[in-house]
Amino acid sequence: MRHLFPAIFLLGMLASCGNETPSDDAPNAAKKTAAEAPVAVGVKKNILFFGNSLTAAYQLSPEQGFTALIQQKIDTLGLPYSCINAGLSGETTADGVSRIDWVLQQPVDVFVLELGGNDALRGLPLAETRKNLQLIIDKVKAKYPDCKIVVTGMMAPPNLGDYAEDFRKIFPALAKKNDAALIPFLLEGVGGDPSLNLGDGIHPNVEGHKILAETVWKTLRPVL
Repeated sequence: MRHLFPAIFLLGMLASCGNETPSDDAPNAAKKTAAEAPVAVGVKKNILFFGNSLTAAYQLSPEQGFTALIQQKIDTLGLPYSCINAGLSGETTADGVSRIDWVLQQPVDVFVLELGGNDALRGLPLAETRKNLQLIIDKVKAKYPDCKIVVTGMMAPPNLGDYAEDFRKIFPALAKKNDAALIPFLLEGVGGDPSLNLGDGIHPNVEGHKILAETVWKTLRPVL
């Protein structure tokens, strides 16, 4: 299993209300509402989370990951969205380019792009990371022109000097170019905190994912 970052690294990186008058037709109205309920479920929109081990909730149960926690928020608010977790541990941006066409076989209304961390781990060329992320967005837009895009910001190990600074700039620039919403840093308040990560010091634990969910929700909620 490939990991995202060494433990010493910090990482950078979703009515109208009226007064109804009771009538003799109320039972029929209730039946009509009940009959229409399945239709409402059928028109739910899809939020696709496309990323690496952070999105996949590495070593946790699916319901403990931030995507599932966001689904809980959506359900509580009665919003017509379903979250799809397309996270894959060890994924690089190049891997994402290879996989995106298969993932896009299902309808996508909101696309959350969470990739790049493994590129930084391997010190891959910044130009390649930038190009791959743009290719992924291009493919999403080509197939679903009305799809809304959310970019999650990431950070490279600070000891990489200029590379780290230039890597950080990729994500806000990408969001601006594509008129996408930006999550400045996915692991804000979690990266580097042993109490919020698994024993490997790399991946968020249950409490860490709760914070990730709040971080993502701040940006995602206005998009919905």
